[in-house]
Amino acid sequence: MAILGGTSHVAIIGNHPPRMCGIATFTNDIWRALIEARPGLRADLYAMDEPGSLHSYPSHVVCQIAHNDLVDYRAAARRINESGAQIVCVQHEYGIFGGPAGAHLLQLLDLVDMPVVVTLHTVLEHPNAEQRYVIEGLARRAAKLIVMAEKGRDLLEQVHGFARSRIAVVPHGVPDRPLADIVEAKRRFGFEGHDILLTFGLLSPNKGIETMIRALPAIVERHPRALYVVLGATHPQLIAREGQAYRESLIRLAGTLGVESHVRFINEFTETVRLLDYLEAVDIYVTPYLNEAQITSGTLSYAIALGKPVVSTPYWHAAEVISPEIGVLVPFGDHDAFARETSALLDDDIRREHLRQGAYRLGRTMIWSRLAHAYLEIFDMALPERPVRLPVVVRDQPVDPRLDAVEQLSDKCGIMQHSIFSIPDRDHGYCVDDNARALILMHRLGPSSSARSEQLATVYASFVQHAWNRSEGVFRNFMGYDRSWLERVGSEDSFGRSVWAIGVTAHEAGRHDMRRWAHHLFDDVAPHVLKLDCLRSQAFAVLGAISMLRAIPGHNGARRIVEIFGRNLHDVLIDARQPDWRWFEPVLGYDNARLPEALLLAGQIVGDKDMVAAALNAFDWLDGIQTSGAGHFRAVGTESFGRRHASPRLFDQQPLEAWATIDAAITTFDVTRDQRWRETAMRAWRWYFGNNDLGLPMASTSAGSCFDGLMSDGINLNTGAESVLAFQLACCSIARLSGTVSDAAHSRNGAVAV
Repeated sequence: MAILGGTSHVAIIGNHPPRMCGIATFTNDIWRALIEARPGLRADLYAMDEPGSLHSYPSHVVCQIAHNDLVDYRAAARRINESGAQIVCVQHEYGIFGGPAGAHLLQLLDLVDMPVVVTLHTVLEHPNAEQRYVIEGLARRAAKLIVMAEKGRDLLEQVHGFARSRIAVVPHGVPDRPLADIVEAKRRFGFEGHDILLTFGLLSPNKGIETMIRALPAIVERHPRALYVVLGATHPQLIAREGQAYRESLIRLAGTLGVESHVRFINEFTETVRLLDYLEAVDIYVTPYLNEAQITSGTLSYAIALGKPVVSTPYWHAAEVISPEIGVLVPFGDHDAFARETSALLDDDIRREHLRQGAYRLGRTMIWSRLAHAYLEIFDMALPERPVRLPVVVRDQPVDPRLDAVEQLSDKCGIMQHSIFSIPDRDHGYCVDDNARALILMHRLGPSSSARSEQLATVYASFVQHAWNRSEGVFRNFMGYDRSWLERVGSEDSFGRSVWAIGVTAHEAGRHDMRRWAHHLFDDVAPHVLKLDCLRSQAFAVLGAISMLRAIPGHNGARRIVEIFGRNLHDVLIDARQPDWRWFEPVLGYDNARLPEALLLAGQIVGDKDMVAAALNAFDWLDGIQTSGAGHFRAVGTESFGRRHASPRLFDQQPLEAWATIDAAITTFDVTRDQRWRETAMRAWRWYFGNNDLGLPMASTSAGSCFDGLMSDGINLNTGAESVLAFQLACCSIARLSGTVSDAAHSRNGAVAV
């Protein structure tokens, strides 16, 4: 009976024939069942193509998605949105989708505008970190998760903590055929006079075929007419790795055991109709799988639907559906048990017929029309639900900085580096990099300053002071949660960032005692600064030295740092740049915008117009690199680091880059008064609020937090110190650009002496 009303347009994502796999067959079967169950239903299929293949599909496949091509995933999302589909139905299996554990799928689902229902063909008891991330990402996006066995629902509850109400159990669909005459069916395949045992499906080692072959000598001794049929092509991925080596090893095993005439290998990917014909000719269906971790088996479901007695190992699906009324369960890898139970069934025609009738009755509860009705009911109930996401806001107005997330990561020692989601991760302790950034933030809060921010400034300053290893003339960087230093010498970048924070404190701190401390420490550190070799550490030191010159015009140590490192940045840029690569290095890295920013300011300090012009030229080039074809900010992601003279890859984009670009653009605007740089700053600002490559907001204005990265598969949902601080510092910078915070903090004690 057809179902009327409700869902009228579905987008189905999965594999599809002629791709050779069970998911492809299932996807096609569910498409057909849905349109037969509800006349007038439109069901568009979006087919996943495996690497290296591009299949020819029937007309109801409206789009092909290349396994690893993110452009295809985004294009498919746009097409689904434009199609008018009301529901997206995903057939999920590890290996179908690209990215770590198939994470590319999450990007597509984050871009579609309608509810999502996900059928999980595999649920793992012990998922690795990537698999867990993907399944939990699917659960966040899905209105309903569908599994095919109660075990699947139990695992989702126990392993992932999903609410039972979010999970539906719908058994694997099966065809509806009359109970066949086995004798007549055997004639079609030349099986007359044989007791047919059959296993079917794509051939791979986990199927345990060798267990059944080892059982055959004992079976054949009691039942000389026994013939074991192994129906199915070798799995395409196995062929790609080793050809037909596994199939050939099974043939050799049968020969060694003297049962080669009792085994028939049929090496073909069998279409459904022919497969069902084969099953009709079977006396006993066997599934000797080697481990329990299989939540569903389409092959087992089909065999039951056609009334086949089953002898099987107790993998999850089999253990759930095989009762004494249907078949027998035997231990994994136990060929003696397979021989004993199979022979016992062949001995007893009455019992075998009883199991045949029991299996067929169970099969009637699983036919495709029942599955289609269950799916349509789920779709209809999901229709009112909308995707749950943070709103994408094109925001040009400033946002007041908030210390909530900063405080959450901080204790009396300092700010901790990392978090697990929003919970501080004590395992990774502290670093001077983040405490230096936090110290800068405390001086730039403007009207958001408070007694609490002054207290925190003291904590972060104390950390920076303690990080200074005077005996070595360097800063330490990493400290364990137990407050023990993990190194005597930190990175050059941590040295440069510490100098930057000290200089900013000397200039911008609201408290006289804090500025006095910074003057003292800067004088202690300055003689050691010039040993820094890395360009970014030199740029950070220049920014700190310029702040020191704003605090104390004519400060000799600061002036020397600016002159020497500024000219080095200029010389390196002139030597490295090429007509199509106007940059300091042959590669791009992190905090890129700090290089032209430091060079520009140094050029002003020393009065060198060539340095200023070179800095503007380099930043102009970087601005082009960091602007997408659609016009939004695109941070140079970590996937791009170290690639010589190569266009950046899209991901992993980090909040630090947006803040650096905002600061550099504001500095450039201050120098040139060119409105183009104001727009560059605002474009990077909008990145935090979803005007980015994935259309996903990175920051929460209410919590003052920021996610750790924009990944190819969505957002890194951790909110570590670097990301939170970058966003809060960006808030302060945009407030200054917008004029909502006076420039006093940036011009205290007058202009820089030249």
